[in-house]
Amino acid sequence: MDLSQFSGFLVFLGIFTMGFWLMIFLLTFVIPYWLVGYFKESWKYRKEGKAEAKKE
Repeated sequence: MDLSQFSGFLVFLGIFTMGFWLMIFLLTFVIPYWLVGYFKESWKYRKEGKAEAKKE
């Protein structure tokens, strides 16, 4: 294996590793954060809606 093949392999390994860690980051932090925020906001609006209905 000469230098060009080895450098290509290293580039592939770097890109693959960055993609792997990005996927892990998204699955463990970003997506749960987004879902919790969505449900929290939805619950808040539902609660406000029920309070408005009681006032009327």
